[in-house]
Amino acid sequence: MNSILSDRIIQMEESATLAMAKKARELKAQGKDIISLSLGEPDFKTPKHIQEAAKAAIDEGKYFAYSPVAGYQDLREAIAKKLREENHISQAKAENIVVSTGAKHSIANVFMCIINEGDEVVIFSPYWVSYAEIIKLAGGVPVLIEGNLENNFKATAAQLEAALTDRTKAVIYSSPCNPTGSVFSKEELEAIAEVVKKRENLFVIADEIYELINFKGKNTSIASFPGMFDRTITVNGFSKGYAMTGWRVGYICAPLFIAKACEKMQGQFTSGNTGIAQRAALAAISGEQGPSKEMEKAYLRRRDLVLGLIKEIPGIKTHIPEGAFYFFPDISDFFGKSADGHTIKTADDFCLYILEKANVSLVTGEAFGAPNCIRLSYAASDEELVEALKRIKEALALLN
Repeated sequence: MNSILSDRIIQMEESATLAMAKKARELKAQGKDIISLSLGEPDFKTPKHIQEAAKAAIDEGKYFAYSPVAGYQDLREAIAKKLREENHISQAKAENIVVSTGAKHSIANVFMCIINEGDEVVIFSPYWVSYAEIIKLAGGVPVLIEGNLENNFKATAAQLEAALTDRTKAVIYSSPCNPTGSVFSKEELEAIAEVVKKRENLFVIADEIYELINFKGKNTSIASFPGMFDRTITVNGFSKGYAMTGWRVGYICAPLFIAKACEKMQGQFTSGNTGIAQRAALAAISGEQGPSKEMEKAYLRRRDLVLGLIKEIPGIKTHIPEGAFYFFPDISDFFGKSADGHTIKTADDFCLYILEKANVSLVTGEAFGAPNCIRLSYAASDEELVEALKRIKEALALLN
């Protein structure tokens, strides 16, 4: 039956994070005590005032109709206001905002609108698993520039400049980064901006979805630098900082011609985002920010907890994440080791061994462009994290 399927879907890789989460759910359904540290999903409930806004919208009864393709005007205005006041993107207006069904959808819209066959997109690696596949789906060619453990996994402006060719159309990075938790400093982003401004028609996609989970303080938006608003598509959303993953609300702020193109693309694929979710998003961005700050404090506490536990495991090397809720340790010291018929040759093997031996699900770094690493999410309770790291330590002690 594969002859019926398109080449694009056959060639597309499955999302590694979703695949591991699916496998963990299947094992749980079989009665196994699985601790899942694979998905980037907050374990907190959506704050009460956001829930109440959605309930009120249902009771009001006027948000069941199709919403405007780019999102409700008041939500777009609130997002633009937030970007001007908090991110210092002074040129942001409602007309620059397109609300979509999650930040992943926003990124897909952008690449489908700007990429022609053979165009290159430079990806700061390690990178979120879907970047490369979306770029390839749009006909583009991913070009990776790699950061390593020694420099907190942050590729540099010099690496970016060296990677540019006549076919380079765009650059994409995330900060705070999924999967590493690293955060680009203002100085590092300024250097990247200077490289971009040297090249005509080169755009930056700045993925800031983890903006509200930043242990270094305020996040810096590259679109706020002089000359960069017209060269930047800022991607953000509500899933991480407001614990709204399942609500599926993301957005871009982009130069008007790109925003209009994304609105046109979205109009043919999904139309406007769910009205009820948009009312919840409006309450999130306009209302009380205290719950988000409390969640950030909890993530910082968990980071420090997990850091201490990882340091007790011989053979695992890690940096200290500065944001988001992931560790991205190097586990290559275990390559070539065996136990109970399992031989670890790759990060994939490592994750399967830990899943089967310790009942803990992780994600291979291979999917993020770093084959010597694994991603561990600490968006879980303290009790689960302590138990998971205990199991991992015991399972790794069996290897020789």
